[in-house]
Amino acid sequence: MLSFTNLALRRGPNLLFEDASFVIHRDKKVGLIGANGAGKTSLFKMITGELDVEEGYLDYPHDLRISYLAQEVPGTDEMAVQYVLEGDKQLIEIQQKIKSAEENEHFDELGELHAIFNSMDGHAALSKAEQLMIGLGFSQEDLEKTVKDFSGGWRVRLNLARTLMQPSDLLLLDEPTNHLDLDAIVWLADWIKSFKGALILISHDREFLDECVNTIAHIYRQTIELYTGNYSQFEEVKALRLAEQAATFKKQQREIAHMQDFVRRFKAKATKARQAQSRVKALERMEVIAPAHVDSPFHFSIPQSEKISDPLLTLDDATLGYSSPVLKKINLSLHPGDRIGLLGPNGAGKSTLMKSLVASIPLLDGHRFEGGNLKLGYFSQHQVDDLDLSKTAYQCIQQLDPEKTEQQVRTYLGGYDFKNDKVKDPIELFSGGEKARLALAIIAYQK
Repeated sequence: MLSFTNLALRRGPNLLFEDASFVIHRDKKVGLIGANGAGKTSLFKMITGELDVEEGYLDYPHDLRISYLAQEVPGTDEMAVQYVLEGDKQLIEIQQKIKSAEENEHFDELGELHAIFNSMDGHAALSKAEQLMIGLGFSQEDLEKTVKDFSGGWRVRLNLARTLMQPSDLLLLDEPTNHLDLDAIVWLADWIKSFKGALILISHDREFLDECVNTIAHIYRQTIELYTGNYSQFEEVKALRLAEQAATFKKQQREIAHMQDFVRRFKAKATKARQAQSRVKALERMEVIAPAHVDSPFHFSIPQSEKISDPLLTLDDATLGYSSPVLKKINLSLHPGDRIGLLGPNGAGKSTLMKSLVASIPLLDGHRFEGGNLKLGYFSQHQVDDLDLSKTAYQCIQQLDPEKTEQQVRTYLGGYDFKNDKVKDPIELFSGGEKARLALAIIAYQK
């Protein structure tokens, strides 16, 4: 259905991958994985035609229906359920033609138009749109709200519902679990299992990948390699291949050392010169096996303040919210070494609690006490949006500590896999994952 032949992709002067040749059939649900900036989202844009194919071939049937989850949703006065419904563009087009024919009294056209509408199960479309929204965590009251009434995270959910509403043979989902709570993630996994078409899914959630895919496409060292099975099965196969490569590498290294030793000992002896020369030629012809290693470019820690208070932070009989209470009678103390997971459905008050802890919103009632040596680091779901895209990663860290040398800043950023020219590239060229990683590096630097 979707065929790649000797495909190459570049971002600016940088080669992302080359010689990619594989086929995705109609029954395949593919997890597309790889490091941040490896080219996953760019490959999606190539499939949808946003990026041109410069090298190689990308082929699919001209009538292939592709549905792609976009990340940006503008705020409009359109009702949310209507926005989702318009994901089915053909259905909306038929509805508009029926309305136009009725208004212009073209009754001879109405019979055929209604037949097409019925064949598309048009009468159930509104119910389907509502079910998609409810499954993704919207309330019944949310259906009548306008798009602009929702925050950025909820607009992304709206866009996901709209994407699922669109009839498609190929579904492209780029990090669809962002901004979803656990219930919505479980619902989405079940929906994907029932989807009859092909799927390509970008996700860093290994459990979600295990639930949803039967093939892994791994972008690795500027190549794309396919593996049968889900993510856990991919890890097992990859580990076995690495072990085999490591064993083969060691065996070859022993052979090379033995041959080099023979040449060194006997190349000057007339009786052994021919054999020594033969081994020199064998070494020149030998295809050297690369050492096996698991890519792990990250080597950072999150430093702590030199002085630590206990308790660090306390909420006493606190009421949290904005114009009206969201959480009441909150009593909470945070101590050094605590590791707390905050769970709850969307709208339950998780972000409200976080913002109250870091004092970005005031308490409506009660008290908040800080330890004398408290220093807060806060990585919010909108942290990436606050980055100055015209700056570089180097500038972001250097302005926090102007006394640091360029090498010290580069060493720090290298721990987050920003290396060489990357530290001086504008942030606007970074992938979404790279931006998030930089935002974390900035917070961690401030102890």
